[in-house]
Amino acid sequence: MQDKLLFKLGQSIRYIRLQKNMSQEELGFKSELSTNSISSIERGAYNFKIKTLYKIAEALNVDVINILDCKF
Repeated sequence: MQDKLLFKLGQSIRYIRLQKNMSQEELGFKSELSTNSISSIERGAYNFKIKTLYKIAEALNVDVINILDCKF
């Protein structure tokens, strides 16, 4: 169950990032995370903290709810 949730969150982050024409490198820089971390998060391979989710949302200039409720 957790793997599906992480995968869905990662896909949501990837979808929003691509909608904003942002690279993984740029998102990593803006959220103070490594490119490898962003890649792992988007693949659902990294169980990240809620604080990290907030950093990513801020870097994407969206509310966390937009990531949690992304329908694509």
